[in-house]
Amino acid sequence: MQPSGSEVHQRIARISAHLNPPNLQMAEGSVLERSNCRAKGGAPGFKVAILGAAGGIGQPLAMLMKMNPLVSVLHLYDVVNAPGVTADISHMDTGAVVRGFLGQSQLEAALTGMDLVIIPAGIPRKPGMTRDDLFKINAGIVRTLCEGIAKCCPNAIVNLISNPVNSTVPIAAEVFKKAGTYDPKKLLGVTSLDVVRANTFVAEVLGLDPREVDVPVVGGHAGVTILPLLSQVKPPCSFTQEETEYLTKRIQDGGTEVVEAKKGAGSATLSMAYAAVKFADACLKGLRGDAGVVACAFVASQVTELPFFASKVRLGRTGAEEVYQLGPLNEYERIGLEKAKQELAESIQKGVSFIRN
Repeated sequence: MQPSGSEVHQRIARISAHLNPPNLQMAEGSVLERSNCRAKGGAPGFKVAILGAAGGIGQPLAMLMKMNPLVSVLHLYDVVNAPGVTADISHMDTGAVVRGFLGQSQLEAALTGMDLVIIPAGIPRKPGMTRDDLFKINAGIVRTLCEGIAKCCPNAIVNLISNPVNSTVPIAAEVFKKAGTYDPKKLLGVTSLDVVRANTFVAEVLGLDPREVDVPVVGGHAGVTILPLLSQVKPPCSFTQEETEYLTKRIQDGGTEVVEAKKGAGSATLSMAYAAVKFADACLKGLRGDAGVVACAFVASQVTELPFFASKVRLGRTGAEEVYQLGPLNEYERIGLEKAKQELAESIQKGVSFIRN
């Protein structure tokens, strides 16, 4: 039996509504709300928004999230080029339904009903630029986006990638506090790239597959605040002083290594997207209720005297449900911890002051 003209019209409307503005006016006068549109066979799962989806990190991040079977709806937001990225990624034959949102006027629509919000928005680091140089621009961007989250999806878990993470996470916390929506368990600074690099570099030294290596990386997400705990590497192993110094410095300078290699053409985007997706997947598994999901993240913490600190956390239905202590440190790590805390304290205060002053 052939479908009627009206049924065909509805099918076409359902498909095109994923890419078009929230209300799709049909020629015959019917209105199809985008929120009611789902691709046939759409996967059960979580609703995820990426803010800054058209950027160097955002595009590969969006592609990889479209491939994640735990994602049912993927919202891609940016102030430029979001429609093109959305159209491109929406053609992938995976279960997640993709919708695009362009510009400040569509931020609220992008965020409404989301379970997880990933924020790679901001300008990238360029040669000679420190993460502090990024602060003035990226701080304002993060504030605006977090104001939208507080209004539209205050219960969402937030994965904050925008650098400098040591300052942007405190900014986000202050915005949420002002809005009365702050839940420290749901605000997670993404430091997983440091862990990914540490696993890779340590595996090279040990002659192992990086997937078999687990290096806890604590502290923060810039320079000396990045502290790999090489004494706690799994599988258990030992390093000479020379190896420890080499590995620690290379892990701390991993971002600079990429910036310099790209010679002005960008910063770490592909490895960052990979690491961010690995962490987002852990968050989604936690939301699903999986047991024993542990990852490193920069979170509100009582592990040290600082209000925020990166360490291992257990992820669950409410976010970072448990923040783990550092465990035994060797002398080299204890010295590194004091250096990390000193710089971290300044970066955290810089973020807090940006909102409060």
